[in-house]
Amino acid sequence: MTTETSDRAEPLLSLSEISRIYERGDNRVYALDKVSLDIFPGEFVAIMGQSGSGKSTLMNIIGCLDRPSEGTYAVNGQDVAALTRDELAGLRRDTFGFIFQRYNLLETVTAVENVEIPAVYAGRSRRSRLERARALLDTLGLADRAEHRPSELSGGQQQRVSIARALMNDAEVILADEPTGALDSQSGDDVLTLLKQLHAQGRTIVLITHDNDVAAHAERVIRIADGRIVDDTGVVHRWPPVQAVERALHTGGFMSDLSEAVKMALRSLRANLFRSSLTLLGIVIGVAAVVSMLAIGEGSRLSVLRSIESMGTNLVMIRPGAPGLRSSGDIITLTPGDAKALQAIPGVENVSPERNSQMTLRYGSEDYRTRVQGVWPGYALARDWTMATGGFVTQSDVTSYAPVVVLGQTAARNLFPSGTDPIGKYVLIQNVPFEVIGVLSPKGATPFGSDQDDVAMVPLSTGFMRLFGRQYVNTIMLKVDDASKIDSIQTAITRLLVSRHRTQDFQVRNTASILQMANDTQQTMTVLLGTVAAISLLVGGIGVMNIMLVSVTERKREIGIRMATGARPGNILLQFNTEALVICGIGGLVGVALGVLSGVVAKTFGVSVAFSTAPAVLAFSCAFATGLLFGFLPARQASRLDPVVALAAE
Repeated sequence: MTTETSDRAEPLLSLSEISRIYERGDNRVYALDKVSLDIFPGEFVAIMGQSGSGKSTLMNIIGCLDRPSEGTYAVNGQDVAALTRDELAGLRRDTFGFIFQRYNLLETVTAVENVEIPAVYAGRSRRSRLERARALLDTLGLADRAEHRPSELSGGQQQRVSIARALMNDAEVILADEPTGALDSQSGDDVLTLLKQLHAQGRTIVLITHDNDVAAHAERVIRIADGRIVDDTGVVHRWPPVQAVERALHTGGFMSDLSEAVKMALRSLRANLFRSSLTLLGIVIGVAAVVSMLAIGEGSRLSVLRSIESMGTNLVMIRPGAPGLRSSGDIITLTPGDAKALQAIPGVENVSPERNSQMTLRYGSEDYRTRVQGVWPGYALARDWTMATGGFVTQSDVTSYAPVVVLGQTAARNLFPSGTDPIGKYVLIQNVPFEVIGVLSPKGATPFGSDQDDVAMVPLSTGFMRLFGRQYVNTIMLKVDDASKIDSIQTAITRLLVSRHRTQDFQVRNTASILQMANDTQQTMTVLLGTVAAISLLVGGIGVMNIMLVSVTERKREIGIRMATGARPGNILLQFNTEALVICGIGGLVGVALGVLSGVVAKTFGVSVAFSTAPAVLAFSCAFATGLLFGFLPARQASRLDPVVALAAE
């Protein structure tokens, strides 16, 4: 065979003293040993050899899927050893097109989407790459199979799809590794005919084969054995290099990459729907727990605060007993005289001493045990307690020791179950008749769960004379005119009572401090509930990481295919991170909805629930952050895989 010279002296691919060595314990295995080879633009080269001869290793190094252990390799005069992983990815994307024996198509996407892949990593617009992908499939006789997945195509059709993918970026060099090995004779002939047509168009073809009949279609045959070139028929013809189509090399930027990553993530999730659903479940439960528990915690907090606020925020309460001791009605340290003295303190709007005891009330045949409370007229004003019907105790009632009573809603309902108007009726308290002069408006429960409406109020003086006996009080309640001065007034109260008693045998507390204490306590409980829920979210995140690690292991071949078609490590990192983010994002949205639904259901059972935007946003943000955090390790592992190792995975 006559060797022709070329006007161009520079080879397209130049290998000099290339070795590929694998360390196996103390042994060194040479897959390639001092291989030197130049391939010029437009050549059709067949590299022949038996299995294990090193021909596939040579193709991997030529295609920048693997790096040589020794020697130098240059593409268009550029030393490959000096290139970064991103630059190698760019070289695979723009210079080489791969045709594999096993086709290496992505099973979860259609034929046209498989063909598009190299253009995705080249930054082409969706419209541009779709038009070219369909045009290539049409040229290869697969226009009617464009929307079919690989499992729906024959072997020959799948190989033609892989050829279309190799041509997507109009590669200068087509690397075909045993392209007919898995095909019947007719399909194999069709593929070889296509390769010859591509060569006729000016492309450089490097064909790896062990079949002499296949190698005969090439114009230059290189034989390799035991990692060394043993025969080379030499350069016989060189075509002018193919004219590349206009490329928009990675012009899309991060948002374009992210958009494609999201689409790929959704396809992957759809392809593994059951596993994806189980992964979502952990995130859904965690987010729903955060939303519902924080809503219940906030509802409980607001309920307690409303109950305290219903007592009034400008109240000061004095109870018997030295500070630090539990106050009790049996401690006789406060008297009505103390209450009268406290009226003189500037800023005190109302004073109401109280004495109470559990007693039985009777009306007709109805007996009811409730709290009987002796009060002054200022009590209703101090507590901002209005009347439902009738009137409250007056100063005249106190002065005249009037046997009158004001009923709370619960007491009135139990004494008059038939709905009779209590006003003007007489009830017996300790067998003493009292006229009902009023019924209080409902107040509800206290923060501690007791029913404020379960009460009967009588003039304090009448209570001392007819019901209670000794004249001491359980509580003195003061209402101040300016809540901002409550601390200074409390100090004045303490000073006055100490001067009267010659010791501090009482306790002073204002409702503002009680409100703050209750608020702090409830916030602590809310944080506790939120922490428990956050642990659920953390467990869900660990589940995401485990699933993503499994996914990386299962999809090594897919990663290898993407890298062979031009994906940079950053593209792989972004794709797998995005998958984790999409899982957690969808789980977060479903979890928020489920959490709100759980809160609504709890509310129907009487649980105090208060929804707000912040917990939902917080829970969703945590879910998203969980995806970012727990998806990074698997994504980084995927991005660091070597293309040749990933492609070899089963």
